[in-house]
Amino acid sequence: MAIQNLNIDSPAQMAKVIEAVKAEIHKVIVGQEEVIDELLIGLFCQGHVLLVGVPGLAKTLLVRTLSDALDLSFNRIQFTPDLMPSDITGTEILDRDPEGRRTMKFLKGPVFANIILADEINRTPPKTQAALLQAMQELQVTSGGRTFTLEPPFFVLATQNPIEQEGTYPLPEAQLDRFLLNVLIRYPDEDHEVEIVERTTTGACASAEHVLSREHVMQIQALVHAVPAAPNVVRYAVRLVKSTRPAEPGAPEFIRDWVSWGAGPRASQHLVLAAKARALMRGASAAAADDIRALVPAVLRHRVIPNFTAEAEGIKVDSIIERLIKEVPQDQGRIKN
Repeated sequence: MAIQNLNIDSPAQMAKVIEAVKAEIHKVIVGQEEVIDELLIGLFCQGHVLLVGVPGLAKTLLVRTLSDALDLSFNRIQFTPDLMPSDITGTEILDRDPEGRRTMKFLKGPVFANIILADEINRTPPKTQAALLQAMQELQVTSGGRTFTLEPPFFVLATQNPIEQEGTYPLPEAQLDRFLLNVLIRYPDEDHEVEIVERTTTGACASAEHVLSREHVMQIQALVHAVPAAPNVVRYAVRLVKSTRPAEPGAPEFIRDWVSWGAGPRASQHLVLAAKARALMRGASAAAADDIRALVPAVLRHRVIPNFTAEAEGIKVDSIIERLIKEVPQDQGRIKN
């Protein structure tokens, strides 16, 4: 049932609202609690998300269901090697007005929606990737000397297939850094997979009803920035990010051994902002260190670049981040440069 009046004054009420949204999503999607939480965090932070998972894990269905529950417009763009920038943003065509005069008319592309699923973004050349990334950064499209603003909220979820690399164009690290979160979609456990099979082989088709409106989503987005984070929580987030840089004085030895490039200041910003959104979603009045720790993997896994030694030893980036969380203390004095 759609919520008419959103009570943003009560953290407990906000948590109930989020639970209502998730309940609608779970009418269609089985399990994937952490993934759903992280997608909502990305949306409420006004950021964008990388979705990484093998084919067949219902990524498109998940994103479409999210748009249904929030009453937001949705478009899916299948990225291919021959996709052109205008296929995303739109193009100018010659048209006739009612009086018969010829005029140039802009036909909006699929990027003009609230939620965009950029499917297999690494299958298209850098020029086309850049067209989408520019829209993500500037929230506008320019064509024929005119600028068209994208209607908020604007949320891009870009998928990458981790098992097929031939014929792909991986996003450069500088462009990956513009994504707020890198979310992994893993295989379901046995019980969830049984439920998926039972739901999808009976002919029944569930759907999510609208819970929030576009205006509600924008209210929550504005509220995220107002969630307080104590100085020690912010400092803990910055310490974690600084510790990923092998050239940083005081960086852990395993970082120096296994990492070629660490995360920049944008990661610190995104980590604190995401922690604020998580706190809001769970009904807390302020972001806590637990919120920071919960989001470190999603914020850092696309920003920490393992070196050749790590790859040769089979050390994955998530293993490096897991060790980082264990070894970087929460309470410590000022970071020394």
